[in-house]
Amino acid sequence: MSMITPPPEFPHATAAPKAPSHPAGTLAPERAAELGLAPAGKPRGMARRAWEVFAENKLALAGLGFLVFIVLFCFVGPLFYHTDQVNTHLSNYLCRPSGEHLLGCNDLGYDQLGRLMVGGQTSLEVGIAAAAVAVLFGALYGALSGFAGGGMDAVLMRIVDAGLSLPYLMVIIILSVIFHPNPATMVFIIAVFYWFGPARLVRGETLTLRTREYVQAVKVLGGGQLRSVTRHILPNAVGVIIVQATFAVADSILILSGLGFLGLGVSPPATDWGSMLSGGLNYIQSGNYWWLIYPPGICIILTCISFNFIGDALRDAFENRLQRR
Repeated sequence: MSMITPPPEFPHATAAPKAPSHPAGTLAPERAAELGLAPAGKPRGMARRAWEVFAENKLALAGLGFLVFIVLFCFVGPLFYHTDQVNTHLSNYLCRPSGEHLLGCNDLGYDQLGRLMVGGQTSLEVGIAAAAVAVLFGALYGALSGFAGGGMDAVLMRIVDAGLSLPYLMVIIILSVIFHPNPATMVFIIAVFYWFGPARLVRGETLTLRTREYVQAVKVLGGGQLRSVTRHILPNAVGVIIVQATFAVADSILILSGLGFLGLGVSPPATDWGSMLSGGLNYIQSGNYWWLIYPPGICIILTCISFNFIGDALRDAFENRLQRR
């Protein structure tokens, strides 16, 4: 019985080289070099793409730099430039800028540079707090309204329409007269009539997001409306919310400055930029007291413009078509 012998091995035969694996949709480095193309790199993250789009806006970068400066000026500056902003010093009545008082003094003897720092603290704190309260409440209100739909959406939106139809500036003036004007009540007065705009914007975004597959999956699995809104709708509408928040800060600072200019701002010895500007205009015809007018006015204008520039750049950064560059 003959045995079957295996075929002889060929000593010179070698295994075929294994082709290198590359991610789908990319070219090998050798092939890319032959075609004169750069090899594909690691995909950029969403945050990096958003920052690249934001950084293309030079005005937004300038605004961001100014906001960093103004925050350090208002909150860190008093630690190095010590002034008394509680007790009046009538001996320094309208003194001109000097080495002792870099921006002079006002009609009550307060150092104007230190007053500018204190007024900036109030303006920024009230503006940011009022914007945060208004945007957060408006975003939640609009998301619930848009997600519920039907009759509830109609009723909730009619409330928003009624609020938007009111002459809010007149109502804010009336409320500031009724309530004692301090920073906490100013936050309430500004926020109570500002949330209507964010609510309408977020409601429109919710009408688009509620038809997405991941939101419908929550309904199929028995999830409640509140869970869908807080876990899926609001996180995906964060771009609209953040952009609206930057504009809201600028608007809140302007509203506070307007109330302060009318004499309805925070009560002394506290102050804000609008109140400082109002006090300086009382002496515009009496002499060249520029240090009472220009510094607070410039701070109001540049701060609000900076927030608007940042809001414009953030709106571009959160656009999906720009993030896919």
